[in-house]
Amino acid sequence: MADMDSVKQQNKNNNSHKQGATAGNDSKSGSVISIMLIAILAAALLGTVIYSLDRRNTMYSRVSALTEELTYAQAENVRLQTELESKISAKNVEEYAENVLGMTKMDSSQIKYIEIQTDDVVSIPQQDEGIIAKIKKFFDYCVEYFRG
Repeated sequence: MADMDSVKQQNKNNNSHKQGATAGNDSKSGSVISIMLIAILAAALLGTVIYSLDRRNTMYSRVSALTEELTYAQAENVRLQTELESKISAKNVEEYAENVLGMTKMDSSQIKYIEIQTDDVVSIPQQDEGIIAKIKKFFDYCVEYFRG
């Protein structure tokens, strides 16, 4: 019986070691899972940071390209304005009128002066309004009435 008690004691010791080992494996597998989750979370955060930096660089590049395009357009505008001003200068208009249209400058014999005896007052007699003018006047009055 002593042998049997010693065998039972050894079985108890072995069972307690197995339970301790199982409990140790559970804590090790739990820590491995938590390490894996932390690694996945860190990778996701790193990916997010890299993506946001890439988007920022893309937007900076786009802004730079659009700024360059704006500068080019402004320079082209200045060039076109200068070209327009040179084409509509008085000298160019005069040359065009003489060479292309066949016009000539006026000389003093072509100028005629008239004298008016009144005191620079011109009176235009009232004319009868036509039917279209009366209708237009009526619609204008209606629009003013509704606008307040």
